[in-house]
Order: sequence, then structure tokens, then C-alpha cells
Amino acid sequence: MSSTPSSAPKATPLFAAYGLATRVLAPIAFRKVAAKLRAYGLPDARVGERKGRASLPRPKARLIWFHAASVGESLSILTLINRLGELDPTLEFLITSGTPTSAELIEKRMPPRCRHQFPPLDHPAYVRRFLAHWKPDLAVLVESELWPNLIVQTRAAGCPLVLLNARLSAKSVASWQKRRDTAAFLLSQFSQFITQNQKTADNLRAIGAPADRIRPGSNLKALAAPPQVDADLLTQAQSDIGTRPIWIASSTHEGEEEPVITAHQRLLKNHPTLCLVLIPRHPERGDTVEQMLRDAGLSTARRSHGENATEQTQVYLADTLGETGTWYALSPLVFLGGSLLEIGGHNPFEPAHHGCAVATGPGTFNFAETYDDMIADGAACEIQDADTLAAQIDNWLNDAVALSKACTAARTFISHQSDLLDQTADLLLSQLNS
Repeated sequence: MSSTPSSAPKATPLFAAYGLATRVLAPIAFRKVAAKLRAYGLPDARVGERKGRASLPRPKARLIWFHAASVGESLSILTLINRLGELDPTLEFLITSGTPTSAELIEKRMPPRCRHQFPPLDHPAYVRRFLAHWKPDLAVLVESELWPNLIVQTRAAGCPLVLLNARLSAKSVASWQKRRDTAAFLLSQFSQFITQNQKTADNLRAIGAPADRIRPGSNLKALAAPPQVDADLLTQAQSDIGTRPIWIASSTHEGEEEPVITAHQRLLKNHPTLCLVLIPRHPERGDTVEQMLRDAGLSTARRSHGENATEQTQVYLADTLGETGTWYALSPLVFLGGSLLEIGGHNPFEPAHHGCAVATGPGTFNFAETYDDMIADGAACEIQDADTLAAQIDNWLNDAVALSKACTAARTFISHQSDLLDQTADLLLSQLNS
């Protein structure tokens, strides 16, 4: 594998200072990270992965390493890994992600010849230890995981680097533009950038990425398989709720349940049998959300307590992980959270895969172009508050034709993304074989 050309941007004093800082701070950060992993019930062997100590052997075949930040990014690459494995049955795969939640979900859904590890913290020695064991033949960083030591050490080890599904917030671009020499140095380590959209491609060029290595693409999450449906749970929920109308509020954050509850109270005036399935983004907030519902006078059943809905249940609190696909299959009327506040929004492709009409707040900057396209196509609509949310759900409940059009638009939107999977796989294989 070729080394970085001598004409490429050089390491900067800022990068050197960062390296010194991580040598001091990473051991402190490790203690905090280790405590969280142990609290989740993980053994010391897995905790040690954050220092680059592998808990699994390296396979003898060529290995592609994917690194993603958390649950959404990690799950978005599984379909791509499946496709790569079909195109080349000799390949092996490693996925690293930083949260125990993502590890748990990935290990339930991993494609063949794949394994999961936690990534090393961005300390030069930890990264070198990780690379010395795994010796990846291709490294694929997903979205915006730009850890300087990891990037530079990986390239120095002779491994080609790809930034996949690249996205940069306006804040990140402004910050990197003030440090353009360092940005150019780090970006020069990559052999290919596959961006979510043209805007990100332009932003990468603006902060020093080599223009000939940038390929505008589409959001990788559109290519992921639909969230899984538990057929037994779906049948049970359908039996419990019966013919009552249902709507979904998914991935809600602190500060969003209040307007959802207010909207539901207003909807109950016109639809007295209506049931809301409320899915907090973080299930550990279940106690807090349940108390809010009871304070609002709403009869509630809670999934994590093994409770089923009844004819009197006004809200079903689905405070569990990995079951959103089942709830999307239960009802096509979805409000997707992380959007009424400036959180950035959550993955709209998941409900769209199930043919759901999506209502979203305005705070969706992480999926801005996706929502723009979905709204233009009629697959989604933007609401502002409890009043407009209630009005939109009421409209879909009353107008079957309008709801059907929105659901059809969602399925059509997803179908247009599917041909990008092979293009992305071919690009990665070309980097592996270069």
C-alpha cells in the first residue's frame, strides 16, 4: 500500500499539541468510560478494548474495519456489510462502536464473518495497540468520527482510509475553517470521501479535503434494512388494542414528551378511543415519562414492566430497545422526535421503510436535505408544537386518502435509494483492491 505523498499537508503544531493532551487526558477518560461499561455489566476483557486490548483473535483473511459512533450509525452499515460479504465471500469484518447499547444491538444482528469491539480511546499508544492486533486491510470511518490520532496512526500503518456517509455540521465546518492547515493534514490521510450530499462535499473541499477524492452520495441510513418486526409482539399488540386508532411518538427526548402529551389530550376529544404508543429515545427515562403521563391523567401501560394494553389504555409506554420496527408496523402515523428541540432529528428512513407518514419538528439539521426531499415528495410534514402536531395527526386520522398518499410517498422515497447500495460497495472494494 502506498504511503502518504511527500507533497501532502504536513502535521501541524496544533496536531502535536493534541497528541500531547491525549497522552495526559485519555487515561483519565478511560476511568470514566470503564466505570460506565462495568455498570452496564461488561467484563474487564471488554472494558480493556477501550485501551486497544483486543478480546477476540484476528481472522486470517482480509479484514475491513468499520468504525461508527453509536446505534444509528452502527446499524446503518449492516446491510452494506452483508452486500460486501456477498460480493466477496473471503472478506472478514470488524465493527467498532463506543456505546454498550450499540454493541448489544450489533451483536444481535451481525452479518456473517463479522465481530464487534469497542474502539480505542484516541491515545497514540492505545490506537497503535489496536492496529497491531487487528491489522485492517481497509478502514471505514462512518459519518463524522474524526479522531486525529486514530486517523493518522491508521494511515501510518499502511491501511487505506475511507470516510463514509460523511456529514459535517455548520458548527464543525466553521471550527475547522479556523484550523484549516490541521484539517487539511487530517483529511489528506483519507483515500476516499463518500458524502451524504453535495453540501457536505462542498464543505469538505472548503476545509481542505482533496477534491479528487470526494464522491457525493446519499445517506447510508436509507440503505439499511428496515427495523425488525417481532411478529409475536405485533400480533399481541394488535389483539390488545383491537380496532382502536393508534399513533406513534418515537425517539422522544426530554422536553418533547410534554407537547406530545398535550397533543394526545387534544386528540382524545375528537377520537376518544385513540391510543398513543410513546417510545422514549432513552428507555432509562421510563420512570420519569410514566410519571408525566400519570400526572396528566392518562391511563398508561408500560412495556418494560411486561404490561399489555387494554381497552382503557390511552398511552402504551414502549420503553424498550430494538422494537421500533414493530411499533411502526402497528401504525403508519408517526411523530419522530429529536426535532421539536434543536437536537438534529432522528433517522426518518426507518419509519419510511415501513410506509409510515412522518411528522417532524423543525430541529432536524442532521437530516436537513433528507427531510426537505421527503416533505417535497409528501412523505413527511413539518409541525411546530403541540397544536400543529395534534392538527396533523387529526388530519391523517380523518382523511384516509391523505394518509394513504403520504404512506405511498414514503415507500417511493425509500425505493429510489436502493440502487446506491451496490455503488457504495463497489467503491469500497476498489479501495481495498487498490
